[in-house]
Amino acid sequence: MSFDPKKSLPKAGVRFQPPAVHGSADAYLLAQAALALKAEGRMLAVVVAGATDAQRLLAEIPWFQPKDGERLRCHLLPDWETLPYDAFSPHQDLVSERLATLYEVQSGQCDLLIVPATTALLRMAPPQFLAAYTFFFKQGEKLDEGKLKSQLTLAGYTHVGQVMSPGEYSVRGGLIDIFPMGSVLPYRLDLFGDTIETIRTFDADTQRSLYPVPEVRLLPGREFPMDEASRLAFRNRWREVFEGDPSRSAIYKDIGNGIAAAGIEYYLPLFFEETATLFQYLPANAMFATVGDIEQAIKRFWSDTRSRWNFLHADRERPVLEPRAIYLDDEDFFTLLKPHARWVLKSDDAPSAISSPLPNIAVNRRADDPLVNLRSFLLKGAERVLICAESNGRRETLQQYFAEYDVHPVLCEDWNSFLSSDEPLMLGVAPLHTGFVTAGGLALVTETELYAGSGRRVGSRKQQAATDVEYMVRDLSELKIGDPVVHSSHGIGRYMGLVSMDLGEGETEFLHLEYAKETKLYVPVSQLHVISRYSGASPEDAPLHALGSGQWEKAKRKAAQQVRDTAAELLNLYARRALRQGHAFQYSAHDYEAFADSFGFEETADQAAAIQAVIKDMTGGKPMDRLICGDVGFGKTEVALRAAFVAVMGGKQVAILAPTTLLAEQHAATFADRFANWPVKIAELSRFRTGKEVTQAIKGLADGTIDIVIGTHKLLSDEVKFSRLGLVIIDEEHRFGVRQKEALKSLRAEVDVLTLTATPIPRTLGMALEGLRDFSVIATAPQKRLAIKTFVRAEQESTIREACLRELKRGGQVYFLHNEVETIANRKAALEQLLPEARIGVAHGQMHERDLEKVMRDFVAQRFNILLCTTIIETGIDVPTANTIIMHRADKFGLAQLHQLRGRVGRSHHQAYAYLLVQDVQGLSKQAQRRLEAIQQMEELGSGFYLAMHDLEIRGAGEVLGDHQSGEIHEIGFQMYSDMLNEAVRALKDGREPDLAAPLSTTTEINLHAPALLPNDFCGDVHERLSLYKRLANCEKADAIDALQEELIDRFGKLPDAAKALIETHRLRIAAKPLGIIKIDAHSEAALLQFVPNPPIDAMRIIELVQKNRQVKLNGPDKLRITASMPDLNARVQQVKATMKALTG
Repeated sequence: MSFDPKKSLPKAGVRFQPPAVHGSADAYLLAQAALALKAEGRMLAVVVAGATDAQRLLAEIPWFQPKDGERLRCHLLPDWETLPYDAFSPHQDLVSERLATLYEVQSGQCDLLIVPATTALLRMAPPQFLAAYTFFFKQGEKLDEGKLKSQLTLAGYTHVGQVMSPGEYSVRGGLIDIFPMGSVLPYRLDLFGDTIETIRTFDADTQRSLYPVPEVRLLPGREFPMDEASRLAFRNRWREVFEGDPSRSAIYKDIGNGIAAAGIEYYLPLFFEETATLFQYLPANAMFATVGDIEQAIKRFWSDTRSRWNFLHADRERPVLEPRAIYLDDEDFFTLLKPHARWVLKSDDAPSAISSPLPNIAVNRRADDPLVNLRSFLLKGAERVLICAESNGRRETLQQYFAEYDVHPVLCEDWNSFLSSDEPLMLGVAPLHTGFVTAGGLALVTETELYAGSGRRVGSRKQQAATDVEYMVRDLSELKIGDPVVHSSHGIGRYMGLVSMDLGEGETEFLHLEYAKETKLYVPVSQLHVISRYSGASPEDAPLHALGSGQWEKAKRKAAQQVRDTAAELLNLYARRALRQGHAFQYSAHDYEAFADSFGFEETADQAAAIQAVIKDMTGGKPMDRLICGDVGFGKTEVALRAAFVAVMGGKQVAILAPTTLLAEQHAATFADRFANWPVKIAELSRFRTGKEVTQAIKGLADGTIDIVIGTHKLLSDEVKFSRLGLVIIDEEHRFGVRQKEALKSLRAEVDVLTLTATPIPRTLGMALEGLRDFSVIATAPQKRLAIKTFVRAEQESTIREACLRELKRGGQVYFLHNEVETIANRKAALEQLLPEARIGVAHGQMHERDLEKVMRDFVAQRFNILLCTTIIETGIDVPTANTIIMHRADKFGLAQLHQLRGRVGRSHHQAYAYLLVQDVQGLSKQAQRRLEAIQQMEELGSGFYLAMHDLEIRGAGEVLGDHQSGEIHEIGFQMYSDMLNEAVRALKDGREPDLAAPLSTTTEINLHAPALLPNDFCGDVHERLSLYKRLANCEKADAIDALQEELIDRFGKLPDAAKALIETHRLRIAAKPLGIIKIDAHSEAALLQFVPNPPIDAMRIIELVQKNRQVKLNGPDKLRITASMPDLNARVQQVKATMKALTG
């Protein structure tokens, strides 16, 4: 018996329940129904109980459609993803997707709409609003810029400098960038006069254009109008609905001023005469299908909303509307649903006329034949089987895996080629989440069933490029006016901005630097390679040099001697390390795959790079010494787990060192969890263990029965002996003192060492950047992470109450940091009075271990929802539901500490908040103020590394190997110091003595007597210009310059002459360096090339050149002069290039 969906499409007003569906069979059934309806010109609306199912159906349904004929147009109406009455606006991308979907549905361009039940309850803007505020632009149309601006403002778009997210636009010269709502990419309109010449899409991250399009659709920027009339109507209705003085409410005042306050969406009904529901957007003959338990979902949503309303409706400053005004209740919803034809899909365990569930076919990795379950299913289970991989890459992997065990599936393109072929076993790529068997005997098997129980992650994402460390350090874009910079031949001065001056050859841009005694220096922007940021002391205390006093030369010379010694020591160290034989680990790729699979998440690009680097270090013959710097919660532990696995499988012991007992406890749990299925013994040495357990663990380490030991500094004591130690992992290394590090150093000689930290101490960072230690940065966040919103506030009860309630209302937990054990009890009493609904636990370091452990475990199990604690939580305990942290007297903490503490929250994809409370925001000390500012700016994810750089600048780094902590670096700045050091090491490696007089490698000064800059009308933003100038100066190869040139043309249009001159200057700089040319000066009659003493070129070549060419003459011992008529830039560049070519031969 089979079920024909076409025959059972119900009539209007009829409710029909098809037979039960299993796994992804609901998508299969709905696709058939939608195709049948499409033939009749009707649409299908699918209402789903949860948002995850909605996403799943959107991915699966389009896969089940015939090749020929029109494709199904499927759309998902997403939820706002904020809580009812939240004081936040939904994410711009979500609003954009909602508007696009509603527009498609309304204009009949949608065959299948998927909507979560709670989203369908929301009352929305009437359909005519969307129609009235939608505009189109076509190529070749006339465009009035003034009118366009007013249209965009009317539609709720904001004017910005650089377009990043939907609902923004920017106008510069003849280019208009718009990011329309409902569009995946922003568009760039190129105007010729007032006609649209071209419309191209561009990438918001790189600002490079992609491909041309004929027209653009512009949806309104918000789900409500913001023009005069609507705002007036909003205020009138506000006065009718809410009693009391309206001017007390910020929202009311903001609307008067044309600002849409955060969370304004929950006042949507006040914008319109009357609101519409989703049903008004849908055609009258639409058919509905419901998936899952809708009634339950709606009831639960209503009880939540009511409780929030009861809780908030007494607030005078932010009064809230009745829930009935914003949402449909269940009765309204089902009443509106009634006139439509509808299916009700249910799932069941028993087979039905549509589908039946798959038996257990999981791969058993431990068995001799892992595919035994699958084979028995293939013999008797179904007529034909299609195995679905998640991606092409996975398909390859599966094919190889099956071939290993002699199963040979035939590859198939898609659903149709499976239907039309008659092979018994096929392998394809499909977005299905769970498999099923159709009534016709076709079985679809997905990786979910194949790897049931081994936790393979589902879903893939595009790989980001791994982060480049060098670039982070040398970037000048963060430079503010008044910051100190280092000029390689004049010393330290303050940056005072960019200025344009005309020196008789056209406008050129200069960096204006101010030195001691108010002397000024102007550096042309084409020479930025001589400038670097000064980091070595705080910007206020930077030692400015006097120009022309010789003081800088002295400092440089002193530093150069120091650098030479350091470099010699470094080389010695390198040599010792290179000679030492480390252990080259061997491991089975098969086992490693199985272990990696149990991770359960997708690795980010940086994480994967770090893991690869670590394994490469371990399997190579040299001892590893690698620092992994990654932000809190960016997956450093996974890197450690993989390294430990390789070491243990290679037959060595692993020691993991953690700074606090709590962290050791957490690592022990994580490791025990991941190694549960492997023959590995794990022990923990910490205060939480009894004396007996500790003695046993120490004994086990000595006789080699224990493979992995996790402990605090107890591990470093003399009684702990290892029989075959192979890898030491140090977590949060910035917490260990010098003594403990000395104890570690004695281990370092032959053992692989892996160090993990979120905020490296300046000295460690200095060593890493100077190449003393290998270094990986994990700076890309796992997907769906949001940056932590950080507020600095004066301490008030209302702030604390609001912060806690916001978190408790969404079912989360709060850390309240109070760093004085004496007064912590008083604080607890005060909090209990302020928040009677909270359950408060207390944790600090003076409690007994068992109590402390109990409180912590209770907090993780959510028995408390506020943890009142000291900085004991600073290290690594992981509670994904805790997403708010409140710090009392935040001005008392250091930068790294603030960052670590803030990193305790935001471990899941909820928006996390950090409140830094101070006695009085105005009365802070200078340093505290700078620290709090820095941490607020560092909201982006991955900022631990940048913070450490800041810290390096605020405190200075210290000399790397010696005991002089920071004299020399303070004098010349960290950047310069490490450049000199690298140069010295390079010289010693090549066997020459480093040149103390010229400690840096040569830089070429070039003057082509033509303006070389990015003109203001070409690139208007000063910071952007500065950053581009510096990026040009950092280019070391010609192709890097080509890439930058492409980017400039793409982002800002055709290059003006001044910009071309800038780029040619840098091309010459790169070409001149290997020839030892330090100065090129070319004007209309002659060009002059000046060389270093003993340049690295053949003297015969120069003589030949002078003899053959009349216009080339020697001019003094180190100069060549070329006389020729060179009227324009191009001629000068060609002439100089030709001469340089002749010299290299």
